Formats: sequence, structure tokens, C-alpha cells
Amino acid sequence: MPPRAAATRPVGTVTRGTTNPNRLRRMDRWIAATHGAELRRAADPVAVDLGYGAAPWTAVELLHRLRTVAPHARVVGVEIDPARVAAAQPYAREGLDFRHGGFEVPVAGPPLLIRAANVLRQYDEAEVAAVWQRLCARLAPASAPSPSASPSPRAGSASGPSVPSGPSGPSGPSVPSGHSRGGLLVEGTCDEIGRRHVWVALGPEGPRTVTFATRLGSLERPSDLAERLPKALIHRNVPGEPVHAFLRDFDRAWAAAAPYASYGARQRWMRAVRDLTADWPVSDGPVRWRQGEVTVRWEALAPRA
Repeated sequence: MPPRAAATRPVGTVTRGTTNPNRLRRMDRWIAATHGAELRRAADPVAVDLGYGAAPWTAVELLHRLRTVAPHARVVGVEIDPARVAAAQPYAREGLDFRHGGFEVPVAGPPLLIRAANVLRQYDEAEVAAVWQRLCARLAPASAPSPSASPSPRAGSASGPSVPSGPSGPSGPSVPSGHSRGGLLVEGTCDEIGRRHVWVALGPEGPRTVTFATRLGSLERPSDLAERLPKALIHRNVPGEPVHAFLRDFDRAWAAAAPYASYGARQRWMRAVRDLTADWPVSDGPVRWRQGEVTVRWEALAPRA
């Protein structure tokens, strides 16, 4: 009799598991807006909620929000704690499954989306690059357009710097019809009730953008978001680092936009972000700014070596 194969141990460590209903709404809405076209084009669009925590609410909500833009989307919740997987099973349904695992992402085939929210905060900064590399390697790869594909983008889906308000702009430059940029990894951190959130979007090739999102009524100044920077950036919010310079400039733009406060926090935010575009590579536009968001190219904020 051949020897039995040893069980594969999940990669990673158990998180605190803290979660709340609707906590990841800002991230989910951004994903639906910027990655929805990729999900719609796929024959079997699979998304992974990695490290969903002690309760499965975020996975249930992710399925609901993705299906508003991609009706055939499926979500797999992955948790490294077996007890949490067992507790989530009553919530399983068509399109929603729960599995035991970690950074190896135990799903068949490459997923189009991996969402890892509030997972890496307990890790050391030096460990982040390796985790990103492992997760990006699991994403669906980019593909070239087929010979029969039209070179013109679908109306309303253009994106990138040339069309800053387009729905796909925050995740990268526009691509020809029939071309896929591959899967998307969204990794970031938010507060306990989801009012303030910062995340990095990565493709198979690596980091693409950083998005800052907030409930504008709760914000005194943009640098309040510094406490929710993802692990790759939170220790770099010091003089001499790009993310520190960005938040400094954002605070200055916010102060200069104070006269717009009489029209509401949204108008003040939009004016401040518009001023930021003079010096920083903001990759989205007014449609997303109105949501209390701004997305910047990763290379502008990446830590100095």
C-alpha cells in the first residue's frame, strides 16, 4: 500500500477575527465599480474573501455586491481557523462556499479576485512582499485580445488617465476590448465600522494603486487616514517617505479648500483632490471622488528602499 500523503498545512497565522456587518462596504463598492467588467467577462468569476474572520458577514456581503455587476460571480470564504469555517457553514448557499486555508488560497483554478482586508496588520512589514507575491501568483493571468476582438472599448467602460472619471480608472490604464488585465488582489485596512479605509490594488504583475476612502462627515483632515494605512505603508508615514509627503500635501489642499466647506464635505474633498492632481498621479476622477475616495498610482507612494 502506498504511503498516505501528508495533509498540507495552511500558510499563515490566525488573525484576531474581528469583524462587523457592512465593515468592508467601501472596498466592496470600489471593487464592483473598477473590476466588474473583468468579472462579467469571465465564464466562471471566482472571488476569494481571504481571512473573513470570526463571522462570515463580509463574505455574504461581497457576494451580494459583486452580483449587482456580475450575476454569475461566486465567492469562496477562506479562513485559517477551522472553527470559523465550521461556524460559517450554515451561511453557505448557491455561489457561496467556505473553506479551510490560508495564503495558498485553496480554490480550484486562479481566482479573478482576492480580497484580504485587515489580514496583514499583525504581520511584520518585511513579510508583506512575500505574501503579496504568493497571492498575486494565484490570480488569473492577464490575456491578450483575441484577433476578432474590437479595438474600441465599450461605451461607458473607458478608463485610465485619458478618461479620469471612467469606472475602471482606479485599477489601472484602459485596455483594448477583449484584453484582460487578469485577477485583482485588494489588500488593506479599515476601522472597526468601516468609516476609514486604505487599500492597495495589485494585479498578477504586482502593485498598481493605493486607494484612500472615508466617510467624509467623520474626517477632520485627510491625514486622519494615516492610522489605516496598510502594513506596507503604515510604518513609512515619516518625513522623507512618499506617503508622508502625499498626506502632507493632501492636508494642505484640504485647508486651501476650506471655503468649499459651506457647500458640504463632499465638495471640499473634491476640490482638494482636484488640486492634488497637479502634483500627484491620481488615477480616478470625479465619479469616485464623490464617494469620498481618491486613488493614486502605487509607484508614487511606494516606500523608499
